[in-house]
Amino acid sequence: MDKWSELRTVYHVAKLGTVSKAAEALDMHRATVNRHIDMIESDIGGRVFIRHARGYTLTELGREVLQVAERTTEMLDNLTGRVNGANALIDGEVLLTLVPQMSVLVVDGVAQFRAQNPKCRVTIHGTYDLAKLEYGEAHVALRAGPKPDYPDYVVRHFMDLRFSLYGHDSYFRRHGAAAGPEDLDRHMFILPPRDLTYIPFQSWIDNNVRQDQIAVIANSPPFHFQAVQKGIGLGFLPDFEVENDPAFNAVLTNKNDWYIPLWLVTHVDVHRTDKIQSFLQALTDQDDHCRS
Repeated sequence: MDKWSELRTVYHVAKLGTVSKAAEALDMHRATVNRHIDMIESDIGGRVFIRHARGYTLTELGREVLQVAERTTEMLDNLTGRVNGANALIDGEVLLTLVPQMSVLVVDGVAQFRAQNPKCRVTIHGTYDLAKLEYGEAHVALRAGPKPDYPDYVVRHFMDLRFSLYGHDSYFRRHGAAAGPEDLDRHMFILPPRDLTYIPFQSWIDNNVRQDQIAVIANSPPFHFQAVQKGIGLGFLPDFEVENDPAFNAVLTNKNDWYIPLWLVTHVDVHRTDKIQSFLQALTDQDDHCRS
């Protein structure tokens, strides 16, 4: 579809809500705006807008078209900035998606990026769903587990999320401390379900925990943290979550393979833009500092 002008028109109608406002913003006649919409809808074979008395509302297909238009506009704006030598000032928005409890891992990086780029807003979307970067659902995704291999994604290692087996003072007061690995057969455990795709300590569980030692099985990381804190049993927690709370005690410190790699993922279409490069650099600088 070779219709950049029509795509720009759809973008303005979606943002402004009416043909009249879009026509004014684009300095074109209303009939031209309507013709551009008709051409886009004819090209993709579906309705982009629902017409009603108050204006135009995007259909589900229209929202996908808008995401493409927004990404295209951002890329063109960035290109214009580089051509004009005006890319020193980064503005707009960076949308980062990640698993909610991982947001603490990027705070320092976001702070650094905002200090360097005060006109650029950072939006963080905490979700367990994988954003479709190819549809513009996010600029950057922080993902856990095996390295993503989608062909149009650019993937950079962020850090390794390391785990240890922890108990809380509230548990040890009632059940006594675990003297060491050989003393664990009398303790209770909070465990993830076996069907999760990536559990680095699953083999240790299989070899060391009996069925009668399992107090709770849950697929919610926040529940694991709270259950260990409440003294229900021992549980595997990321070290960063409890490193500043002396009430959590490591019964088994993380082994060499008790970690989940984290990846910064971008789409190739936006990866080289100044804004995304600056944001990725801030996150990477933060991680280097944390490991030094």
